[in-house]
Amino acid sequence: MGMERTLPTELTVQVDHLVDAPEQDGVYRDSAECAGLLLVGGLLLLSPPTPRPKLPAKS
Repeated sequence: MGMERTLPTELTVQVDHLVDAPEQDGVYRDSAECAGLLLVGGLLLLSPPTPRPKLPAKS
């Protein structure tokens, strides 16, 4: 009574092609560059906000 579900052959070929696709050149960065970008991004997030202009003293 069990029904086996199978994918159509065309879909199986497409999925296999996507899984086995070679890496594209220039898309992946090396770890030193990623660490530098992460450090700069963290420093920008942790930097203090720009100071507000001082208001004139009320008399």
